[in-house]
Amino acid sequence: MNDLKAAMHASASGLHVQGVRQRIISENLANAASTGSVPSEDPYQRKVLTFRNMLDEATGAMTVEVARVGRDTRTDFETRYDPSHPAADENGYVKLPNVNRLVEIADMKEASLTSEALTKSQQSAYEMLSKIYDLLNSR
Repeated sequence: MNDLKAAMHASASGLHVQGVRQRIISENLANAASTGSVPSEDPYQRKVLTFRNMLDEATGAMTVEVARVGRDTRTDFETRYDPSHPAADENGYVKLPNVNRLVEIADMKEASLTSEALTKSQQSAYEMLSKIYDLLNSR
């Protein structure tokens, strides 16, 4: 019975992390065209999430949590020639956010599928616990 409770706890932590992940991806997509407003200002910088495995001492379950929300410093900003833009540099180029919409959409799909699998896992554990309680109460 404790293993089932641990499974539910682990699934719940995973669902929480995937929810945070989906929020970060949504923020990235919403800001995919957010440039600076003056030439020296950088555009929106993609946010990235780092996870960490943790042992929940109370249940013995391996859980996951958000370790850090940071900025994607590995991917360069792209530039576009648009001399009329207020953020254009002296050569007429504007820095664009380092958000790749296709990557974000693929990440969102993965987060959604992971959440779906975790929900099914949690439902299965709940159903097994309910059956155990029913068996114990029928004696």
